[in-house]
Formats: sequence, structure tokens, C-alpha cells
Amino acid sequence: MALNRIEWALWAKGYPMQQARRDMAALHGLSADEFQRWRQQRRWEMVSHHFENNAAYRRLFTGEKLPEKWEDLPVIQKKHLQGDPETLLSRPYRRAQVHIGSTSGSSGHPFFYAQDKYAPAMTYALIAERYGRHGLAPGQKQARFYGIPLEGHSARMERWKDRIAGRTRFPVFDLSEQKLAVYLEAFSRKNFEQIYGYASALVQFALFLKRQKVVLTAICPALRACITTSEMCSPADMDLLREVFGVPVLNEYGASELDVIAFPDKQGNWILSEENLYIEVLDEDNRTLAPGREGRIIVTALHNRAYPMLRYELGDLGAIADGRLLQLSGRSNDLILLPGGKVAAGLTFYYIARQLLESGGGLREFIIRQTAPDTFELDVVSSSPIQSAQTAQIQAAMDLYLEKNLRLVIHPVERIERPASGKIRHFYRQF
Repeated sequence: MALNRIEWALWAKGYPMQQARRDMAALHGLSADEFQRWRQQRRWEMVSHHFENNAAYRRLFTGEKLPEKWEDLPVIQKKHLQGDPETLLSRPYRRAQVHIGSTSGSSGHPFFYAQDKYAPAMTYALIAERYGRHGLAPGQKQARFYGIPLEGHSARMERWKDRIAGRTRFPVFDLSEQKLAVYLEAFSRKNFEQIYGYASALVQFALFLKRQKVVLTAICPALRACITTSEMCSPADMDLLREVFGVPVLNEYGASELDVIAFPDKQGNWILSEENLYIEVLDEDNRTLAPGREGRIIVTALHNRAYPMLRYELGDLGAIADGRLLQLSGRSNDLILLPGGKVAAGLTFYYIARQLLESGGGLREFIIRQTAPDTFELDVVSSSPIQSAQTAQIQAAMDLYLEKNLRLVIHPVERIERPASGKIRHFYRQF
């Protein structure tokens, strides 16, 4: 099969695209038992390789030999991999031979990582297969609601990659009515087949369209799917996107330092990327939880020989079973910690507040900050004042879903400031 323009561009930079495509097809040709045997063997191959060739990884062990049990291997956190990625490379790799990337995640602190060029090639092969299940393909015309460096070499590289990939980038740093109107006009001129981006930015665009009484496929009939990424997307948000965009919504879960971790099938089940990753769920004592139990998501990269992404803790909470991601509850620092000792997902409060605030008709955007165990502050962008009745309803819902005697403060603001990455979280715990 001939390479497409994206694959040609990556191949020219040394990425083994044809080999990755063949290897992905070979994995899909294995029986279920053969595939599981391959995964068990592959995870140990990766651990042995990095133990023998990476001094930083070896320092995480108490002995000079690998443990016999997988559960006795160390769990790696970002703090173990912070610093110059070149000093953390496994032999025989050098900086010129690998892909160096960075991500701030939700912490805002840059985290650099490295991948040998085979690993991203396998990621591309996986994405092509997962997209193909929905009649989609990388390289189709895409409207991309995403962040971007604003100047310098990084900005030029992102623009170059957009041209190669057939993407039109809509930066998410300004989501004012005026800017969203400009974005909408672009859909009337370009036959976009996909709309892709941060969930919060796509929701803001959808709310704008709803206020304009516009269904996006009426403006852009070529549109085939919406793909959300990087942020939690609630069922209510997905319903809104389907209604206003007029296409199926696919919620992608991934991490830039690793891979796409899960992608939905035609039935909406989140299928784990077991071809590229070994995924576990652990409790707070690093013990493996039974299938379906929620805990800390731990991921091992099965193809990255340049960097020890082994039993790597993402910081996300979720549950898995039978090759599927059953639920994703957000990041561990997104949890609400209440005075009475109760713990709840931060999105719980988001669901409560959003439904009630939208009932007033003027809501544009809001975030929730828990600034003390008993205090929640809402920064709200709205075209009309928040009514006292709405505030009272939110307070009552807090009493019901969380606990009583919590303090609610609402701050009208002109805009929600986004971090440098362009991503935004709905809930922040600030103590």
C-alpha cells in the first residue's frame, strides 16, 4: 500500500512508517492467546532493555537484578524523568536519533520526554487503524481547535505540520464571540471532514453555534466526525456537540508523552491501545486492582527503547476490563476533598453548576476553584447577571450532592484565562 503525504513526510525524517504499518497488521493477525503472550513477553523485553542500558532507571531499584514479579518493579512518576532528556536516554540512543517532545500536562510545569522513531510510527499506524473503523483517515481536511506556539521555530514547525496533515488550526487562546464568528465563516469556505480539538474549546464553539441557531453540517456538509481530546468531555457535553455539529462525537484519551491510550469503537466503547501500551490500574499502595475497580492508571510503552516509560503514572484515575477503558474520572488532583472527609470527582460540581447556570440563558464559560475545604469559587463569563435564584439552586445542589454548610462565591469575569498550553480544566483544587 502506498504511503500518504503524512507518511512520506515522516519517512523522509527517518520514521519507519512502512515497517510500523506491517508490524501493526501482524499484531492484528494474532489470535487472542498469541497476542496476550506477545504483550507479556514484550513488556519484560522493554524493562530488561532499559535496566541494562539506562543508569537513571537502574537507580530506582534497590538490588542489582530485576525482580522476578512484575508487581515489584518501580512505578515511575514525572519527577523521576524531569530534567534534560538527553541525560535520561537509554543506550545506544543520542539526541539526534530520537524525537524530543514536551508537555506541561495539567501541572503547568514543562516535562520533556524522548521517543525512538519507531514508537511514533506505531502510534500513527494505530491511529490510522482506529480512525478507519469510523470511515476516517489521517490527512483528511481537519479543523483543529488546539493550542500552538505563538512565535519562533516551534510555531513554524507546527504550521508546517498542519500544511502536511491537511489541518487548519484555530488557536484556542481567544474564544470571544468575534473570534468564534471568524472560525464559523471558515467552515463555509472549506470542506472540513473532521473537527478535532480540546473538549472545552469545542464546547465553547458549540454553545456559540447554538446561540446562532446554526447546525454545523448545514454550513459544512462535508463534515463527518468530531474528535475531542486532552480534556474530560462529559456526556452532556458530548450530547451538545452531536446536536450542534450534526456528526458523531469520538472522545480520544491519550498522553503526548506516550500514545493514544483509548479510542472509541462504533458502539462507543473505549478500546485500549494494547498494541502499543501495557496498561494497569493500581491502588495507593501500588497493588493491582481487580478488573472494573477504579484506581491510578499506570502505563508501559511497548515500543519506546529510547526512554524508560515503564509503569509510568499518568496521574489519571480510571477503571479497565477486557481491553476497554470503562471509566475515566479525571486527574487525582481534580478530586474534591470535603471537610467531613468525603471525596468526590471535581466534575461532579461542574455538572451541578453547568445545568443550573445554563438555565439562565446567558452562560458563556466558567471554571470552579476549590480554594479551601469548605469554599468553592466560580469564575463565570456570562452575557447577563447570574440571578440569586440560580445561586440558591447551586447551593442547594451542593448540600445534596456534596455536603451541607459549604461556601459558594461567584465571580463575574470578562474572560477565562487559559494556560500556555491552551488546555483548560473545569475544576481546580487550590489548597
